[in-house]
Amino acid sequence: MKRSDRLMAILIALQQKPATAQSLADKLEVSKRTIVRDMQSLAEIGIPLYAVSGPSGGYRLMEGYSLPPLHFSSKEALVILFALNAVIRLSDTPFHQARWTVMDKIRSTLPQSMLEQVEPVLDRLEIDIPDRPQRTPLLDRLLAHVAESVWILAHYRSEKQQRWLHIQPKRVYMAHGFWYCEAYSHEHGEQRSFRVDRFLELKPTQPPVSTASEPASTESGSIQAKQAPIAIHATLTYRGALLAEQDAHVGHYVRQIDDSEWELRFDCPAVERDWAVKFFYGMGMDATVVEPDELRRELHELGCKLADRYARN
Repeated sequence: MKRSDRLMAILIALQQKPATAQSLADKLEVSKRTIVRDMQSLAEIGIPLYAVSGPSGGYRLMEGYSLPPLHFSSKEALVILFALNAVIRLSDTPFHQARWTVMDKIRSTLPQSMLEQVEPVLDRLEIDIPDRPQRTPLLDRLLAHVAESVWILAHYRSEKQQRWLHIQPKRVYMAHGFWYCEAYSHEHGEQRSFRVDRFLELKPTQPPVSTASEPASTESGSIQAKQAPIAIHATLTYRGALLAEQDAHVGHYVRQIDDSEWELRFDCPAVERDWAVKFFYGMGMDATVVEPDELRRELHELGCKLADRYARN
């Protein structure tokens, strides 16, 4: 990044909120000393900066100071339009009308010559988001609860039942075309992910008295957690590699060996042994577990049970 671009990035960041030299250095991928020199340069050209010490301190802009309208480079314009295109592809989103109007506003501020550079790339660049028929009418309300970090009473529909749950939402995220809410559940005694389209009703509530903090693990759970992780090695087909890469926990461990073979190596926590069995069993012929032998035996037993079920019928 050029020094002039970095100075502008610092001003844009400070216009949003105060920032420390270290946080700016991390964001811009430079040293803290470089940021301090940049601050001196900005002060020398008349930018009204001041610093506040203490835990909540940092650099700030004087009250009332604002930057003139921004001008985007072609790469910056591509980044913005690419991100907006991804939002538009969502079948359900809390942004609705805004996702279209902001796209129009951005396009209207760009010179025609820049649009002619960006559009051909944008037409061939996309994020693959499955089109889901499920709708999330409570998503806006849930986002407000997450921002306030409050406990809520949620009427939740699972595959087999409907019930009220006391949950404290931690974050909301999109994955594989579905909106999820990661929350601590009082009834389950642990943090879980809930499909947002399965919430039927949400009500603010008081924290359950018995869950001022998450419960400590039991003695047996502590012993199990101390067990050595399971070293897993598996080979994958092309389709298996695509399936494995979609997993949030192990997808980044997939490696391509040659044109027709991929492999997956990772250390699986002992407490997740059952998950590993289900994961590889669900991949069928698109994965072959090389080791450990115990996992191979469990998969073999499951396969025999399935074959026996259909043989009897």
